[in-house]
Amino acid sequence: MIATVSLSGIAHAAPSGEPRPWGSNDYQQGQGTVPPSAFGASAVSAGGLTHLALKDGGVVAWGNNNYGQATVPAAATSGVSAIAAGWAHGLALKNGGVIAWGNGFYGQNVVPAAATSGVTAISTSAYFNLALKNGGVLSWGSRTTVPATVSSGVTAISAGVDHGLALKNGGVIGWGSNAKGQITVPAAATSGVTAISGGFRHSIALKNGGVLAWGDNTYGQTSVPPEAQSDVVAIDAGYNHNVVLKADGSVFAWGSNLKQESRDTSSEPPMDMWKFSGVCAPVYAVSAGDGTGVALVDPSAPQFC
Repeated sequence: MIATVSLSGIAHAAPSGEPRPWGSNDYQQGQGTVPPSAFGASAVSAGGLTHLALKDGGVVAWGNNNYGQATVPAAATSGVSAIAAGWAHGLALKNGGVIAWGNGFYGQNVVPAAATSGVTAISTSAYFNLALKNGGVLSWGSRTTVPATVSSGVTAISAGVDHGLALKNGGVIGWGSNAKGQITVPAAATSGVTAISGGFRHSIALKNGGVLAWGDNTYGQTSVPPEAQSDVVAIDAGYNHNVVLKADGSVFAWGSNLKQESRDTSSEPPMDMWKFSGVCAPVYAVSAGDGTGVALVDPSAPQFC
């Protein structure tokens, strides 16, 4: 949902693979619904109702299309370098400019002039978007303001549902809603952090191969399990669950399991929880959505782990 993460840490630099979703299939965005045109993708992004893939510079979308979010505009069919799926809208980065389509309840599909050039990263989740430009953060949609502290020196961004995160000098900065403490950054996340991701009312960060988490813990999403405390190379927060990619190319998830987005680990080994989903190592990239996830998997990986 928030952003695609890969073994390289760059959304568009993963090897090409096969998108394999898990979790909710309420809107035909789950297992068995991936269009053949998405095979050979280099990035994936899980949204709330729709999933995106990036293949040969063009965006492929599948799932719900009530707001036109699965109808990719012509401008996003070539030359795209990064993607981000929101609740019912999509973003693409092309030649430094942002392209947006789909739901526009809060104007999240109307790109401001400042985001039409010079942008190096994008992020979205529900109703607002973030863009990184010249080390400063741009925001539009349901949340339009950013603190002065993120006007320069920022190296990474992540949009939660109603809060934003930025990475600056290895420390996390949060702003927006703090209903569950999601922008109250713990001391451990003020230095040495290499990646960030915002969920619904929680946040996570990657530091020294382990995940830090804070905010809402209703579904256990901020109780970091042992499997996510070492050898993690990439992270993504969904609405109420988290997904991490391990150094060995395997995937682990925890938090809400209402749609089997984290799988039931009570009766099977944690790392075997993907055996019915086709999320089998080696995995190149992962992305978490609203009760969903998508992995970019080596095409030769089995469908039954």
